[in-house]
Amino acid sequence: MNILLVYPKYPDTFWSFKHALKFVSKKASFPPLGLLTVAAMLPKEWCKKLIDMNVNKLTDGDLLWADFVFISAMSIQSQSADEVIRRCNVLDRKVVAGGPHFTANYENYKNVDYLVLKEAEITLPQFISDLASGKPKHIYTTDQWADLSTTPLPLWDLISLNDYSSMNLQYSRGCPYNCEFCDITVLYGRRPRTKTKQQIFAELDVLDSSGWRGPVFFVDDNFIGNKVKLKQEILPAIVEWNEKHHYPFYLNTEVSINLADDEKLIHLMVQAGFEAVFIGIESPNEESLIECNKNQNRNRDLISSIKKIQRSGMEVQGGFIVGFDSDPPSIFDKLTNFIQESGIVTAMVGLLNAPKGTKLHERMLSEGRLLNNFTGSNTDFSINFIPQMHPNVLLDGYKKIVSTIYSPRCYYERVTLFLKDFKPKKRVFHLNANYILALFKSMFRLGLIGKERIYYWKLFFWSLFRKPQLFSLAILFTIYGFHFRKVSSSV
Repeated sequence: MNILLVYPKYPDTFWSFKHALKFVSKKASFPPLGLLTVAAMLPKEWCKKLIDMNVNKLTDGDLLWADFVFISAMSIQSQSADEVIRRCNVLDRKVVAGGPHFTANYENYKNVDYLVLKEAEITLPQFISDLASGKPKHIYTTDQWADLSTTPLPLWDLISLNDYSSMNLQYSRGCPYNCEFCDITVLYGRRPRTKTKQQIFAELDVLDSSGWRGPVFFVDDNFIGNKVKLKQEILPAIVEWNEKHHYPFYLNTEVSINLADDEKLIHLMVQAGFEAVFIGIESPNEESLIECNKNQNRNRDLISSIKKIQRSGMEVQGGFIVGFDSDPPSIFDKLTNFIQESGIVTAMVGLLNAPKGTKLHERMLSEGRLLNNFTGSNTDFSINFIPQMHPNVLLDGYKKIVSTIYSPRCYYERVTLFLKDFKPKKRVFHLNANYILALFKSMFRLGLIGKERIYYWKLFFWSLFRKPQLFSLAILFTIYGFHFRKVSSSV
């Protein structure tokens, strides 16, 4: 059996880092971890090939080679996924689809032969068994949650690691919180399920033995969902592994803001090699946090929590949302000022949308305010329900935020503020051939012909002489800023 696994293309968004990748000569940010893991669940005797459309072109020859084409996608990849399915239909190739997008929108895909929904550890073996007996069904789904201790190692040999700027692995699924706009609990439940430390060791070992040296992203939606296991077992184990292997990776992940309340957890994460955490901060407006049930963010000084984590030695990257019913007209200036004061360099600001299955989606439907499906993009400037604020006011305010925070003056001001306060516990100076090349490319593209050249050289020499241990990080931020400006300029 010839199996082609296809990962659809991402559009250009803040998260794509498309314009930054050119500086480090990489084709994509992260490998398709879900498909690599699914590939490991397929029978060993099947012949497998993976095409990541963010890295390589998908040809008709690739499709004609396959007996089955497996597609996994998130909502933001829907347009590319639909085109792949159309091509498969024209060429009479059997399509097997799964992942978050198809799980949420399966009723729209009658042109897909087999829909293997929810978590593959449960539904994929059922499909394979029925296929072997000659009686496969159109839809496979389940109300159960998978035991992650059964999840196999991804088949990393299906891709070239050199095409990517970072590797990734998953430790847990699920989140204990229940934010109104978030579909994570719909997809993975509220009780965090985790892998064993032996599985984490095995995944780190594979990346280490493959020669990877660089970032590794723990893709968990909330890495600290089970704090007790992290502190007692997982983080001490990662510390031990890293000390034995001389810290070959620098780690990052996603957490909730209450990380700031647990000094032991912060210390262990820093000791384990975590250098950055992404946090859904959403809004500085308390009424908006109440509205969306973001209880972990309420009744706290958000700026102080952010600064505490950053002073500990981890960069805080932030997610923000505008468009809540409770947002006042002043929210745009208030959020812009908050971002500048926080020193959050990577600030992802999006319009509120209601993904299918969320409580927000249900509320908008019941109130007659739902318009269409969520695209998954944070840069297509659409909202899939009727907001309380006038849509033109909301869109203009949103455009003002992103154009301001990613203007050279504001962005470089934020970078400098962060670097002044940032106190890493070890030397943050990552040196490899790609980073050296990125330095020279940035000197030419940003320092000589870029609109930000005055700010670039000011930061260049300030960090080189005042914060030399953070120089490579400063250069990385200048490259990120270039990407963010390119994306926000399309607003």
